[in-house]
Amino acid sequence: MKISDSLKNKVGLGVDKTSAEKAGAGKKAEASQIDAKATDSVTLSPMSAQLQSLEAKIATDHVFDADKVASIKSAIASGQFKVSSEKVADGLIETVKDLLTPKKT
Repeated sequence: MKISDSLKNKVGLGVDKTSAEKAGAGKKAEASQIDAKATDSVTLSPMSAQLQSLEAKIATDHVFDADKVASIKSAIASGQFKVSSEKVADGLIETVKDLLTPKKT
């Protein structure tokens, strides 16, 4: 037995007109958004230019002292590097204090 479109329409299984209308409205909304995007513009404040120049300066600066790192590496390699347990403990205590102290915003 073949089921034709006429039988679907009689039973009420046809295409939902509201979803078809929604699809058409969605396409119209997309088209208006594309038009809106084409006319949008962005203006940066003078502070953004300052931030960009600072970022460029930081990128060229060294974050650490390369000579100090080289001397520590050589001390470790030769077995002369000594770890001060008191300094390590003090550093840990300060870190914990910072983590436990509520920050004021």
